Amino acid sequence: MVAQLESPSVNLTDSLPYSVEGLLQVFTSSHRSFFTSVIAQSLRIAGQGTSVLVVQFLKGGIRQGYKKPTRLGQKLDWIRCDLPRCIDTPHLDEAETESLHQLWQHTQKVVREGKYSLVVLDELSLAIHFGLIPEAEVLEFLAKHPPYVDIILTGAQMPKSILDLADQITEIRRTHES
Repeated sequence: MVAQLESPSVNLTDSLPYSVEGLLQVFTSSHRSFFTSVIAQSLRIAGQGTSVLVVQFLKGGIRQGYKKPTRLGQKLDWIRCDLPRCIDTPHLDEAETESLHQLWQHTQKVVREGKYSLVVLDELSLAIHFGLIPEAEVLEFLAKHPPYVDIILTGAQMPKSILDLADQITEIRRTHES
């Protein structure tokens, strides 16, 4: 059995003779089946000692909320809305709207603080599409996040304005043989 040792939290970009720019990656698909690839990437990076945050904006059902993150290993925090159900419609009640708003505010705060080197914002595009999180706020967040933080956005119907900012776009499509 291999034991994992707690490594000191050091921002390695401070000691490099050059700047390290974080990437903005987008994973999109019309059939929402790409999360396995994204979470595998997140787990691999966290396993190498990099701090990772996974935020699922439209997933609920476990009454988690940002105050009770699930910790996978020593370096990956996973949070969802504090909701009794998953969001699949733009029509939310007041408590659901407040929970989503709190999660978005918390996410922006911890990213600005530089707590994580990789941040996955799962189904953020659908939250934008439903009108639950304003596209302009997301664009401002992306423009102002710490430059060394990698961000992965996922979801169907990704706004063109975000695709235009992306360093890498992965579009997963189904193919059928004739």
